[in-house]
Amino acid sequence: MKSNTAITTSEAARIAKRLLNHWKHKFDVAETDGDLSIFMPDATVKLMPQPEALLVSIESSREDLSTLEKVVLDHLSRMAQQEFTATWQHP
Repeated sequence: MKSNTAITTSEAARIAKRLLNHWKHKFDVAETDGDLSIFMPDATVKLMPQPEALLVSIESSREDLSTLEKVVLDHLSRMAQQEFTATWQHP
């Protein structure tokens, strides 16, 4: 299963880096060409900072991604110290 969203923010790179640092103690992480990846046991979260948005992609073996989408969005909101909303697409 795959899920994508774009979160409007001018601080995408900072927020993505904070989340990567927050989760690197718990999960394997990687940073390549400005994109950040978090490798969870049953999912990979990719954060792709853009000038005016943070693109987020989740790939997982789970059938239902809604819980994971909520966890990722909640953590991004905490890292940004503001409340984000997202409309997740399931291509």
